[in-house]
Amino acid sequence: MAALRKLAKNIILGDLKKHNSSILSASICPLLFISRRGIASKLFVGGISFHTTEQGLSEAFSQYGQVIEANIVMDRVSDRSKGFGFVTYASEDEAENAIKEMNGKPLNGRAIFVDYAKPRSGFSGGMPIARGPPEPASEN
Repeated sequence: MAALRKLAKNIILGDLKKHNSSILSASICPLLFISRRGIASKLFVGGISFHTTEQGLSEAFSQYGQVIEANIVMDRVSDRSKGFGFVTYASEDEAENAIKEMNGKPLNGRAIFVDYAKPRSGFSGGMPIARGPPEPASEN
């Protein structure tokens, strides 16, 4: 992790010197901002109402610290919320405070559940590849 932060720092500082700019603009992706700043904490938020927007989610959680990103996972077919989302905080302390304060509290009429987000599994997200029936076992 330290190597990633150092690499991100070199990229950002090198880019600033190259372009002779002293202000980090919003065009720098959040991942580099997170890496430059230190450890950021991503929270899983479950039980979200279908009427909750990303803006509303961000505003509700911004009471407990600096929200870097808030997104709600949408169904591709119906273009409707799947009922869960993620909130990324700038620091682990802010995220821990948000978990304590927001877990089990109502948001837009529904009780939400908040916990640290788990890393993604190896699922590629595409359609599974059909490989046919299994090979018969050989008798040796």
